[in-house]
Amino acid sequence: MTEKSMSDVDGTACHSVDTGRSAVICQFRFRIENAMNVDAIRECCLAFPRATEKLQWGDNLCFKIGGKIFVMLGLDDPRLCFKCTPEMFAELIEREDIRPAPYVGRYKWVMLDRLDALPGDELKELIRQSYEMVAAKSPRLKSGKSKSRKKKTSGRRKKSRHGS
Repeated sequence: MTEKSMSDVDGTACHSVDTGRSAVICQFRFRIENAMNVDAIRECCLAFPRATEKLQWGDNLCFKIGGKIFVMLGLDDPRLCFKCTPEMFAELIEREDIRPAPYVGRYKWVMLDRLDALPGDELKELIRQSYEMVAAKSPRLKSGKSKSRKKKTSGRRKKSRHGS
């Protein structure tokens, strides 16, 4: 097997691998240059109102709104999960390096096996949509109430000591 680098007609960098079948693998510069990294994704997620982050399940940095996750970012093995519309889910899982997310794929969450699976602008828009879908269903945001719960009473009033 021999390897060599070359430049395509439009200036994109290509990496050729000759396996006896003349297979050529290209990585396009626009995909790599416009891809978001961990820091850019974190900055994007925390820019939303009331967004928080929490490290959960080992290396997963979870971004939440109202206690509900809208993005999960794997740190040790960079990968990204987010919620999307049913139409976008069907479209995205047809693309390379994107698949239904483990455990939550049935709820239309996708996993990007590589952070450069989507151009940065498209990924930012999909993260925004995920945030909006999750925020719309967050009961804490709808009612404006905090997590604390009221103590239930039996409906009876206690008699005061003063007889009033």
